[in-house]
Amino acid sequence: MTKAKNGDTVQVHYTGRLDDGEVFDTSVDGDPLEFTVGGGQIIPGFEQAIIGMGTGESKTVEIPADEAYGPHIEGLVVVLDRKELPPKLEPEVGQELQIDQPEGGTSVITIVEVTETNVTIDANHPLAGKDLTFDIEVVSIA
Repeated sequence: MTKAKNGDTVQVHYTGRLDDGEVFDTSVDGDPLEFTVGGGQIIPGFEQAIIGMGTGESKTVEIPADEAYGPHIEGLVVVLDRKELPPKLEPEVGQELQIDQPEGGTSVITIVEVTETNVTIDANHPLAGKDLTFDIEVVSIA
């Protein structure tokens, strides 16, 4: 039986859960996730979990934050004066905004607090600082 290794293109079904059991993402009832092992397209802990698995194999793996989306960095939480926002924007807690980066590309930020004078934004990935649990099933290896 072929086992997944670096350079292989794999398809997997997965369900990701937080420590409290809340499902944050799943491919079940949809198309499987396809990626190249070792290509850096997915979080490191998930990629490592696939190595050595064969087609049809399933497992549950716990991935610490450092091997997932990294730690939550307080320096990426910033308080802005509302005057710095576009005039037509009506900020709401939980709202996600896309911002252009100076070096090119874009980032997604989340509004985490709104007052009459300020808006607090968080540029961390929403899953930063969280340990994750994944149920993984390998669908194919090429």
